[in-house]
Amino acid sequence: MTGSALDVDPVDGPRIDETLPVLDTLRLVGALGVLTTHTAFWAGAYTEHGAWGSLLARLDVGVAIFFVLSGFLLSRPWLARAHTGLPAPSVRRYLWKRLLRIFPVYLVTAVIALSFLRANQDLGLGRWLATLTLTDIYLRDRLPAGLTQMWSLATEVAFYLALPLLMLAAVGRRRRLAPARVVAVLLGMCVASLLWLGTASARVPGAGDRAVNEWLPAFLGWFAIGIGLALAEQLHRTGTAPTRLSRSIERLAATPGSCWAVALGLLLIAATPVAGPTLLLAATQSEAVIKHVLYGAVGGLLVFTGVFASNAPGYARLMSHRALRHLGHISYSVFCIHLPLLHLVMWTTGYQLFRGHGPQIFALTLVLSLLAAEALYRFVERPAMRLRSLGSGSTPATTTADTASSTR
Repeated sequence: MTGSALDVDPVDGPRIDETLPVLDTLRLVGALGVLTTHTAFWAGAYTEHGAWGSLLARLDVGVAIFFVLSGFLLSRPWLARAHTGLPAPSVRRYLWKRLLRIFPVYLVTAVIALSFLRANQDLGLGRWLATLTLTDIYLRDRLPAGLTQMWSLATEVAFYLALPLLMLAAVGRRRRLAPARVVAVLLGMCVASLLWLGTASARVPGAGDRAVNEWLPAFLGWFAIGIGLALAEQLHRTGTAPTRLSRSIERLAATPGSCWAVALGLLLIAATPVAGPTLLLAATQSEAVIKHVLYGAVGGLLVFTGVFASNAPGYARLMSHRALRHLGHISYSVFCIHLPLLHLVMWTTGYQLFRGHGPQIFALTLVLSLLAAEALYRFVERPAMRLRSLGSGSTPATTTADTASSTR
């Protein structure tokens, strides 16, 4: 299924047509982390199981994995084209693909949650419109029941809109990749995140905690880590990276277990009070910054193992197993549908909020989510992806590059 390192797309120019299959499995890791932390919260496990409960609370690090993946996958075409001296990708086609990737499954999930969850029965037309357009986080203090995880999707959409401008700043219009310029932009993104978390967000009129926790400026650093990995991969793959950088990449990539061990250690640190409360309480500015840095490092380390997995053949074979990759393909639907199904599990079983039954709640939600996600993938996601090439002159089938650049 792989082609040459750079194939030419009739519309977008050079396109990386090699697969990075481990990234599919890492999407699954992110989705399972989010599902697990939500079921643990509903079962009351955060406070009932000591350090283990605190660690379960920190599995929302799955969001950091998603954001790093997005930064990596979506910036790759811009960096590859700049490296070969060709024009930037078509912004219109890029946005069309993002629309088809995100909204079909999201709209189905949102309609289900808004229509069938009792807590949403009295929501008016304005709330429906805000929810369906993913603008709730800018207009309301709370998201509708069954859709509270969608704040991160709204932030993803904000990043999608900002990426062409960020890439213009990073590579310019000269069709030439200047690594120092890209690094400068990435450092600016990281500094902007830390300033936002530390001071700036408190000065946004009426924004409150939602601005700190859910708006794009808070997460520019995580996306920057992904773009940085894309730059490193581009330079390493084309043999233009400095010798010291290439050797460092190869040594670290050859020991993915070390990356996972360090990531786990950082997550354990994040589970301590230094990264703020585990319950839905506001963190201090310093706690928010520490948590952001730790989560970004975890996401960067794990995605690094997928980007450079070819240096560890055993790891690559394990993480590229066909079953794991398929679960990665349906992981976006798992992310979307699992909270409405968690409501269903609690309603049908009669389990009470914060009253235990964590393993049962997790297992039922996971099984139902996988079944529903399989249906959504087959009947919503894949048909929508076939529309990506409309007007592009290429075949309607999903290409290898399209699959590799899918996020979530």
